[in-house]
Amino acid sequence: MLKDREFVELSLELNLFFLRIIKEHMIFTEISLPIKESHLILEADNMKISFEGLLKEATDLARGNISKEAIESKEFVTPYTLDAEMKLEALFGACINKDITKAQMDLVHSKDVDTYNMYHELEKEVFDLNNRIINLLMDLIKYKEDLLSNVLNCKLATYMYPEMLDHLVREAKFYMELLLDLQERKKDRKKIIEKQIFWNHIMEDHAQFIRGYLDPSEKELMKKANEYAKLFERLLKETKEADKKNIGRITERNLKAAEDIMEFKKDGTEGLLKCEIRGILNPLLADHTLREANRYIRLLKEYLRKDKK
Repeated sequence: MLKDREFVELSLELNLFFLRIIKEHMIFTEISLPIKESHLILEADNMKISFEGLLKEATDLARGNISKEAIESKEFVTPYTLDAEMKLEALFGACINKDITKAQMDLVHSKDVDTYNMYHELEKEVFDLNNRIINLLMDLIKYKEDLLSNVLNCKLATYMYPEMLDHLVREAKFYMELLLDLQERKKDRKKIIEKQIFWNHIMEDHAQFIRGYLDPSEKELMKKANEYAKLFERLLKETKEADKKNIGRITERNLKAAEDIMEFKKDGTEGLLKCEIRGILNPLLADHTLREANRYIRLLKEYLRKDKK
C-alpha cells in the first residue's frame, strides 16, 4: 500500500513522462493525416491541447515533489526538446505550448522534506488529476484504435506506419494500466521482466521506424538502425525466456543495449536539428524516442541497484 508521499511522487513522475509522450503522439498524428481528414486532424489537435493542460497541471504540482533521479534522467525533457518543438512548429505549423517545456527545464528536487507540500492535500489533487487522465486516455485509445482499423481496411491514408499506430496504442494502454494501479495505491503489478519486454519491443520499434524514415542515401545510419532493430529483437526473445536465475544478467544486457541506442538517438536528434541528416524524420520525434530510452535506462538502473542490496 503506497503512502501519500510515495503515491504523489510516483504519480507525478509517471505523468510528467507519459503526458508529454501522449500529447506528442497527437502532434505526430495530426501532421501525418491528409488535409481531407480535417475532422480527424481537429480531433487530434483538441486532444493534444487537453493533454497539454494536464501536463501543465502535473508540472506545477511537481515542483519540489519528484525525485532527483527522475529529473537527472532527462526523461521529461532533454537539452534538445525545446529546439525540436520550435523546429517542428516552423516546418509543419502545429502549435505547441513551449512554456511547459521551459517550466520543466527548471524543475528541481527539494532535499528539505519540510518544504514538501502538505501531502494529504496534495494526494487529493494528484488522485483527481490521475482520474481525469484515465478518462481522457480511454477516449484517446478509442481514437487511435479507430485510426488503425481504418488504415488496415484501406479506408484512411496517413503518413504513419500501421505498426507505429499500433505502437501508440500500446504505449497509451501501458500508461493507463500503471495509473490504475497507482489509483488503488498499489506498487504496479507489472514485474521487471514484463517491463523489460514492453520496453525492448518499444526500442525495437524505434529502430525500425528510424530506419524507415531515413533517406535511402543515409546508408550508414540505416545500417546502424537495422542493427539496433535486430539487437532488440534478440533481446526481446531472450527477455521473454528469462527466469529468476538469469534476470540480473539479462537486465544488464538490456541496459547496455538501451544506453547504446540512447547515444544513437541523441546523435540523430542533434543531426536533425543541424539539418545534417536526410530523411522524413522530424527532430521532435527523434527527441521523443530519446526520452523513452532515458526512462528505460533509469528503470533498469533502479532495478539493478535494488537487486544488489
